[in-house]
Amino acid sequence: MTVLVYDHPLSPYGQKVKIALNEKGVAYDVQLPSGIGSGTADQRFSRGSPRGEVPLLVHDEAAIFDSSIILAYIEDVWPEPALLPADPLERARVRMLEDALDTHYEAITWGLSEVRNFKRASGDEAARFERTAAAQLERWHSWLAGELAGREWFNGASFGWGDLSVLPFVNGAVAFGYGPSDASLLAWLARANARDSVRPVVAAAAAVALDSAAVSLEAVFAAMEAGLFKRQYRDHRLEWMVRSGGLDVVAAGLEKGNIRLVEPFG
Repeated sequence: MTVLVYDHPLSPYGQKVKIALNEKGVAYDVQLPSGIGSGTADQRFSRGSPRGEVPLLVHDEAAIFDSSIILAYIEDVWPEPALLPADPLERARVRMLEDALDTHYEAITWGLSEVRNFKRASGDEAARFERTAAAQLERWHSWLAGELAGREWFNGASFGWGDLSVLPFVNGAVAFGYGPSDASLLAWLARANARDSVRPVVAAAAAVALDSAAVSLEAVFAAMEAGLFKRQYRDHRLEWMVRSGGLDVVAAGLEKGNIRLVEPFG
């Protein structure tokens, strides 16, 4: 039995998968797909992930894409220790947490990266995006504090699906300087980041952070400007940019050919 995760260390979706596998004690290899975001990704990855997105889990010869589907597969194949609560309503609650963070919260931190790291806006326009993101994250943190209230973990009595679905995204906000202020949420964040399943995942992300010594942000930006690297703008990310007043950002990216939308499968 072999398990391979196609991933980029900075992907919060990939981090979810790796934390789950670590919690289960499942050994796996990690591979960065070549050409990701450029339309020239390797064939195995392209066949398995038709959206051209990480993570992709390859278990023996089976390939599963989409982090939520991968988490469900992991829970089915390696049921112990269980990462989902036993109660059906609680299971639904943590899955709703995952959906909210995947499709709403992530769009905000992704938008911050577009502005800060990939220079999609500058001056007053960039400041407006920052204010919008900061206000929205504050509201989400208030909501998360309410969801955590009375619990040690988002999952309930023990760390699980609910926690690994929230943690990578909140860590992303912290990296941008917009972490939570609620004491209970901060205490949960410290407990979660201290776990053995989490520490190597966080360390791998820090090693390739776009402001780290290991990565030339200028080189990444130059590749994007040349159309050699394209940022994914599907679904919630595109919605956030348009709703936040960034139609001109989308238009400029389409003209330069450095943003991408999902092509039909096949």
